[in-house]
Amino acid sequence: MRKPFIAGNWKMYKLTKEAIQLVNGIKSGISDVNGVDVAVCPPYTSLSVISEAIKSSKIMLGAQNVHWETKGAFTGEVSPQMLLDIGCTLVIIGHSERRTYFGETDETINKKIKSVLLVGLNPIFCVGETLSEREKGITEEIIKRQITEGLKDIKLESMSKITIAYEPVWAIGTGKTATPKQANDVHIFIRGIIKQLYGNEIAQNVRIQYGGSVKSENIAELMKESDIDGALVGGASLEADTFIKLIKNSVTHGV
Repeated sequence: MRKPFIAGNWKMYKLTKEAIQLVNGIKSGISDVNGVDVAVCPPYTSLSVISEAIKSSKIMLGAQNVHWETKGAFTGEVSPQMLLDIGCTLVIIGHSERRTYFGETDETINKKIKSVLLVGLNPIFCVGETLSEREKGITEEIIKRQITEGLKDIKLESMSKITIAYEPVWAIGTGKTATPKQANDVHIFIRGIIKQLYGNEIAQNVRIQYGGSVKSENIAELMKESDIDGALVGGASLEADTFIKLIKNSVTHGV
């Protein structure tokens, strides 16, 4: 049984004081919630203070991006060791906004996954198709390429550390959401690729989140699907009350 995993991607929002207020609200609001893993992924500027704020809580800390090198003349970049040093356990890698706006490729994403695994960080590896790709009927072709190239040369024993996030680009920040069936169909397809690459046991254990305008109002329906194991949440993670409600609804969908 795969444990649900809800991660909040704060993107380029929240100054330090706001970030502390937000995470403190989340922390108190989910203190009695069990059966779900929860993470927050603030901007770099707030990682250190959030790391301190969530000590002795059930909340995990993730970064939104990372460089694949351990050190060097890479102005503006942050290494896996730096993230580990300030308390991160997770890193989002290959988010569609990184691919679209900053030119990240399957090759650079693969380098990042390898690099963070080497230091003991756990990747949230994002894949997803654009609206034009879905309309052309090549969703599966795009997803297969992203998964296969992103996980190139990743050893079987490392797969237990990797979460995959399926985020249809056309549903991110647009208010559009893939129907639960549409999302689940792609999750099943992703699990099938993992089965081909690593075998059935790994495929059945890997967690696959859905990302794309996830809200407290639709998380329960998404979580009822067979292969949706949680969510990578954007806007709905930026207010404590809405994120708390979403987390609670993710584990009460069957009640």
